[in-house]
Amino acid sequence: MRGEKREPWTEVLSWEPRAFLYHNFLSKEECEYLISLAKPRMKKSTVVDTSTGGSKDSRGQDKIIRTIEKRISDYTFVPVENGEGLQVLHYEVGQKYEPHFDYFHDEFNTKNGGQRIATLLMYLSDVEEGGETVFPTANSNSSSSPFYNELSECAKKGLSVKPKKGDALLFWSMRPDGTLDRSSLHGGCPVIKGNKWSSTKWMRVHEYKM
Repeated sequence: MRGEKREPWTEVLSWEPRAFLYHNFLSKEECEYLISLAKPRMKKSTVVDTSTGGSKDSRGQDKIIRTIEKRISDYTFVPVENGEGLQVLHYEVGQKYEPHFDYFHDEFNTKNGGQRIATLLMYLSDVEEGGETVFPTANSNSSSSPFYNELSECAKKGLSVKPKKGDALLFWSMRPDGTLDRSSLHGGCPVIKGNKWSSTKWMRVHEYKM
């Protein structure tokens, strides 16, 4: 129904890694606003910072972004100042993101703000086919999921999340005891049909200074 407000609700996906899906986290208008901010800056790169030229901190860039970042902090209990600038990503047919960790393996990148503790991945568009986020080494899988038959082959190995406009996936790269969680390995399956837009917020242990 057009204009109907969808109620947010939280789904626990996994404990290894700790992963949660916030349904209806962003409104349709917020999704479209983030895409509109990023589109003019999209050249050949598929990753763009919502700040101008990548040199300016996108935290608190305007009222809408401040509202989103406050909501991220309220949901995750991680202070706004511990977050890096929002990143917007665009995937076309055939594009994917190889499995990787969001935490760092070197000391240089942890000097400012410490280690990355968690990631919030916000889906800004629906994807007709493919484009799932997959955790190939998670201690659970999507075989019992009601949408298992809708998943692409890439997404049937491990725990998978199908992109849905307005939903947000939170996963933790560190365990509660402060050790790095290797089960947080994740990737983006190839887009088979349609386009995929998403926005990422990486969060640090301490305040992150741009």
